[in-house]
Amino acid sequence: MTEKTDILVIGGGITGQSAALAAADAGARVTIVDAARNAGSTANAGSLHVQMQSRFLRLNPHLADNLESSLPLYVRAVTAWEELDQRLGGVELVRQGGLMLAETAEQAAFLEQKAEREIRKGLDVEILDRDALFRHAPYLSERFVAAELCHNEGKLNPLVANRKMTAELDRLGVSRHVDRIVQIGEENGKAVAQGAERFVADRIIIAAAWGSGELARPLGLTIPTPGEPLHMNITEPAEYVIHHLIQHAERSITLKQFASGQVVIGGGWPATLDRDDALPAIKPQSLTGNVALAGEIVPAVVGLRLLRTWAGVNTPVDGKATLGPIKAGGLIHFALPGDAGYTLGPIVGRCAAASAMGTTPPMDIAPFTPDRFAA
Repeated sequence: MTEKTDILVIGGGITGQSAALAAADAGARVTIVDAARNAGSTANAGSLHVQMQSRFLRLNPHLADNLESSLPLYVRAVTAWEELDQRLGGVELVRQGGLMLAETAEQAAFLEQKAEREIRKGLDVEILDRDALFRHAPYLSERFVAAELCHNEGKLNPLVANRKMTAELDRLGVSRHVDRIVQIGEENGKAVAQGAERFVADRIIIAAAWGSGELARPLGLTIPTPGEPLHMNITEPAEYVIHHLIQHAERSITLKQFASGQVVIGGGWPATLDRDDALPAIKPQSLTGNVALAGEIVPAVVGLRLLRTWAGVNTPVDGKATLGPIKAGGLIHFALPGDAGYTLGPIVGRCAAASAMGTTPPMDIAPFTPDRFAA
């Protein structure tokens, strides 16, 4: 079978869906093809990250400059989510800021230096001493001596967002196919993608996260997209007291509470991924270590029952987004957020759709060109 369309989006996560939404709004016929395997958006915990995550800086110091240069994109991403929240009728988005906590003077000094870099990139951050920290967040353990407060950060409910996004795309008539694309190219002035079905389009947008590197290689691009399997947990409902997105200056943790009262605990604890086509699996030591650390940070979490624990796949690439055509005026475009893909998905998707349709993206995408991966 052959499906013909104006815009073919490969990858049905939040980035691909956002690209499809923008293209459909502009009047294009849009088709999404997704392999329907557990990836990032369907397993996301709902953090809206803006400040540089200490975990990324520890694991990838050689990519710190890439991450820092991308910070304006993160700031614009939260605005894109607020606009999407309004359009979809609410996705439980709350933006009361994110706290990165310090237990020692050395950790506090790290946060001060990081904040200076972030302020230069337009982030709204401040350093809180101990007294100011506990005025903002009295629910924290008393072990902390300081924190960085990023006013740009927030949280949302990804289950609600994903469901409402799907319904909006259905309303707009976006076509969906479950298929695994194995080859893309150009024929007779059209872009072509081959899986179990054959797709012909005016433009293709590749938004397949950790599957994108495989598709890019025959096109002359070596994009590093190994899957990074990570662990998450959610508790039973409790009194709503955790108003911020919580991180740590040195230890791997993200902690947030939904309006429902459920506490979501994650932050980079590893899961397993034996094969590229396998589902990520949890590690018992990640489960116990992750929730124990959460209890050290917020004592009210201790004693709550876990309702569910699961794993998803992150795709950091090189610490920055990959956006735009392979070549000027080309038929194949990329939409890869890099790290914090759920946060960046809506703005990256919009930019990619504009690029593919020949209109002006909402942000300058030149710094994110896929040309940097050319052989």
